[in-house]
Amino acid sequence: MTPPTHASRPAAAPPRGSRLRRAAAIGLATGLAATGIALGTGITAGAAPQGSLPTGTQLYKDPNSQVARWVAANPGDSRQPVISRRIASQPQAIWFSSYSPSTITDDVKAVTTPAAAAGQVPVLAVYEIPDRDCGGASAGGAPDLASYDAWVRDFAAGLGSGRSIIILEPDSVSLTTCLTAQEQSDRFASLSRAGAAIHSADPNAKVYMDGGHSAWNSATEQANRLRDAGILANADGLFTNVSNFNTTANEVNFAKNVLAALGNPSGLHAVVDTSRNGNGPAPGGAWCDPSGRAIGTYPTTDTGDAAIDAFLWVKPPGEADGCAGAAGTFLPDVAYALASAGTSDPTTPPTTAPPTTTPPPTTPPSGGTCAVTYTIANAWTGGFTADVTVRNTGSATVNGWSLRWTFPGDQKITSAWNARTTQSGAAVTATDLGYNATVPVGGSVDFGFQGTTSSTAPPSSFTLNGAACSSS
Repeated sequence: MTPPTHASRPAAAPPRGSRLRRAAAIGLATGLAATGIALGTGITAGAAPQGSLPTGTQLYKDPNSQVARWVAANPGDSRQPVISRRIASQPQAIWFSSYSPSTITDDVKAVTTPAAAAGQVPVLAVYEIPDRDCGGASAGGAPDLASYDAWVRDFAAGLGSGRSIIILEPDSVSLTTCLTAQEQSDRFASLSRAGAAIHSADPNAKVYMDGGHSAWNSATEQANRLRDAGILANADGLFTNVSNFNTTANEVNFAKNVLAALGNPSGLHAVVDTSRNGNGPAPGGAWCDPSGRAIGTYPTTDTGDAAIDAFLWVKPPGEADGCAGAAGTFLPDVAYALASAGTSDPTTPPTTAPPTTTPPPTTPPSGGTCAVTYTIANAWTGGFTADVTVRNTGSATVNGWSLRWTFPGDQKITSAWNARTTQSGAAVTATDLGYNATVPVGGSVDFGFQGTTSSTAPPSSFTLNGAACSSS
């Protein structure tokens, strides 16, 4: 499946969980992220039950993940050591998002069989519910609920008898605005059947249903929906923050509030996605590959909280939301930014963060020494994303670059990738991130950004390290 991107954004997107799918033999996944208002924490959780996942559980690391393949193929890349230590070394969810009834059982076995042989527990994200994402950027899914029910049974047939963690349908309970009351009821009944089918095929599988996140539905509302979706009978708990940026503390508190609203049943617990929440949400609620984020707590079942079964990396860090690159594509620059912003390597004391000072710039000769291509990649009411390519057309290598321009309208950058941006009024400066500081003669560097605006008129001129550039 080739997923849609963010080319068409609704005028007003509802608060939602960001989705960043992974490309695998089973299909290419897609991405969305979160906006929304902060949730009050007036609900007080009761005594937490005992966790259903043993502490010390070894989670499965897929040797064929995109990041693992990139690390193996790029031993000389300056970003490789940090990405290898802090991302590729970690177990991450494997997404099943392609409707492939004829192969799904074997696709699942291709994961669960080696995981069982290694004595490890895989995390499998099921993402095939009809009308998923309400027709948004992650639209798709099975053609109807009957087909979905059959697909889930075939999925379950590949689990075997070992322990596994099932992330059942992100957004499916939280995002139902496109459904009628009857359609929502039918979906929730199908989710309940899915949980039952998975447990029937593999009693050792742990099924977690969509809990949304702490800046979306209230804990009481989410509990009511989960109850209707069969969580009390056919699941082991709920997941929160999938592909999102909310802090772990907020998500743990929210999950406990949902459990409390469900009556704190002894068999239900929660898991939290911590894959890129190390710095919390982006300012202004930027959701699509926002800059300045960081990997969060490394995946573990040793959470220190009996109500929280695991901290997981459900969304693989470094795979694009759809703004920095095609949704689901692994981007080493994004991965490096997330990883280098982390506080430490796994299982080691904090280490000194990579230097952020860029090499001194080489002043280009006067005259035409650069060419800039500025493209509006996506646009929607009140917002846009832009891609920028800077080509070195001079006679000397550029070591450290600073690109400046002035917006002709009210454009305001909210996040950027592959560059560090500052803005004062309409004046913008974009600088390199160290790893992409060198631009050889004839070479180029790409970066992009997301912003708000009532006009997408492009800048009329650019300067690179003080020299004028031609532009198109």
